[in-house]
Amino acid sequence: MTTDTSTGRRLRRGLAAWPFAVAGLVSAAVLFATAELVAAFFATASSPMVAMGAVFIDITPPWLKDLAIATFGTNDKLALFVSIGIVSAIAAALIGILARRRFGLAAGTIALLGAAIGASVLSRPATGPLDVLPTIVGTLAGIGTLRLLTDRARAAVGDTPAGAGGPRRAGEYVVRRTPSGTTPDAATGTRAGAGKSSRRGFLAAAGLAAVAAGAMAVGGRALSGVRNAAQATREALRLPAPKTRAEPLPAGVAADVEGMPPFVTPNADFYRIDTALAVPRIEPSEWSLRVHGMVEEEFTITFDELLQTELQETWVTLTCVSNAVGGDLVGNAKWLGYPLRSILERARPQAGADMVLSTSIDGFSASTPLEVLTDDRDALLAVGMNGEPLPLEHGFPVRMVVPGLYGYVSATKWVVDLEVTRFADKAAYWTTRGWDERGPIKIASRVDVPRAFAKVPAGRAAFGGTAWAQQRGIDKVQIRIDDGEWRDAELAAEASVDTWRQWSYVWEDATPGPHSVSVRAVDGTGEVQTEERADPIPNGASGWQRIQFTVE
Repeated sequence: MTTDTSTGRRLRRGLAAWPFAVAGLVSAAVLFATAELVAAFFATASSPMVAMGAVFIDITPPWLKDLAIATFGTNDKLALFVSIGIVSAIAAALIGILARRRFGLAAGTIALLGAAIGASVLSRPATGPLDVLPTIVGTLAGIGTLRLLTDRARAAVGDTPAGAGGPRRAGEYVVRRTPSGTTPDAATGTRAGAGKSSRRGFLAAAGLAAVAAGAMAVGGRALSGVRNAAQATREALRLPAPKTRAEPLPAGVAADVEGMPPFVTPNADFYRIDTALAVPRIEPSEWSLRVHGMVEEEFTITFDELLQTELQETWVTLTCVSNAVGGDLVGNAKWLGYPLRSILERARPQAGADMVLSTSIDGFSASTPLEVLTDDRDALLAVGMNGEPLPLEHGFPVRMVVPGLYGYVSATKWVVDLEVTRFADKAAYWTTRGWDERGPIKIASRVDVPRAFAKVPAGRAAFGGTAWAQQRGIDKVQIRIDDGEWRDAELAAEASVDTWRQWSYVWEDATPGPHSVSVRAVDGTGEVQTEERADPIPNGASGWQRIQFTVE
């Protein structure tokens, strides 16, 4: 005779719980997939995943945001979605197990979570009451699916209504007890056959619901693409010729070293760091920019009016404040746009104003010193990038480009509002999270060739890299092999003080063994890049990059 120990009973109860966990997971999939499908007809932020992720980003402390970017780079948004998915899956499985005995409580929990998601949707700047509809429909679909699968799961494991075994609260179910050493389906041959049939029925129902969820998710994504009129408009848009063209790139702006990145960063490779989990879909015909605040003339400019202005081209390297020493969150492009100083000349800022608060359609804001937008630098209200309209993910139809400042205080994408104000009166998105309010770019340099821990041939070893100090330019780059003397690198031609500059160096007698190379730059004012290490927060990273490599 087999003894039914307490450990054995717990194990059997645990094994019997798996169908309910599956029911919870599948129901959550149906909830989110249904909401995504319906959200294709509403604002981008009506998607539950997007709304939840946006709220998470809003409450994320700077150190965690910086850690995410340092760890995942431009895949930080994917990592966030994966994390949300994992947490949602765990919660869904627990709710499914709860539904085994207390379905009403489980359904109420889902409804409460749906209300929280709906509140997240309404918290986004570009949404209204109707944008909660996808969450409502998805929540109802999720509860209905859980009801169906929970009933099938109960039949599969042999649960019985609470009233069948004595007085219990309504809505409760209990596990049917069986002779010691047997499973519910092993108690009798008849029950075994019925149990197998019930398990097949549950698995079939769960499988069909999962397939339906997958189909709705794919359909929602496809429908969103079809309904994305902004993308179709962008592809058909032909930008006017600039009134002032960018200077042609001089010969020799690219360092002659194999493996170096191109001098002009292709749009598809340009780094993207922003707070938008889903790219805003803005029809140019519906876009307008409001200019207001401490100005003599408040006005609004439309996209058509912007295209009729005297547009100009300029080469500018943009840098993210989260870029680590030697990092790749930097890119160089040719931009087309209207000078922001001309916008502000029309507005006529009042005495005492010292900041322009720019706001994106998704609620992001940046604080840019007024003097930076009114001096002679090429700060633009940009509509084009590398000879074509802005890509959607880089701000289409209009964004800001300001040389000399990190993007978090200047490069507002999908910009819709410019408020002339004072630093003492207003704070921007990242300023309220501990970052400095002005953000001038620091001198930076990096080694692009060879890569860290690479193996290079003995004899003649080629080095190459990039340096930048927007608004000052780069006058010198030096490298140091191991702990030797600093040696001047050969600089490629300079396009402008607002672009990065490439460099190269040839080590003629590279000796076999492990080595290191360090790099530092000197800007156009004679300032030497500091060796002192600093993290990106609160105003950008600093320090010399040093990489290890092996000569063979």
